[in-house]
Amino acid sequence: MSELTVQYLVLERRDPARNMARFYVLTIEPTLFGDTALVREWGRLGQRGRRRLDLFAGRVQAVEALEAWLVRKACRGYVRRSPVHRDIARLEK
Repeated sequence: MSELTVQYLVLERRDPARNMARFYVLTIEPTLFGDTALVREWGRLGQRGRRRLDLFAGRVQAVEALEAWLVRKACRGYVRRSPVHRDIARLEK
């Protein structure tokens, strides 16, 4: 896999009783200056969210930060989003 390949992790938290439908996206991306950025995006599903970049000197530090955020979000009830093909199949019915 290329070093420039951008991978992302999409998390969701839904609770119809509380009218809650949120998303959280974590990505690790290279910057133009040779640093590595952990990009976090979050908000309500279907709306524009917020975005924050945290810069790190190396990829290892960015991966550690991503893992820490993943643990925090899992404790708050976020789960990985289901694959897209399942969502499409459900819409076609």
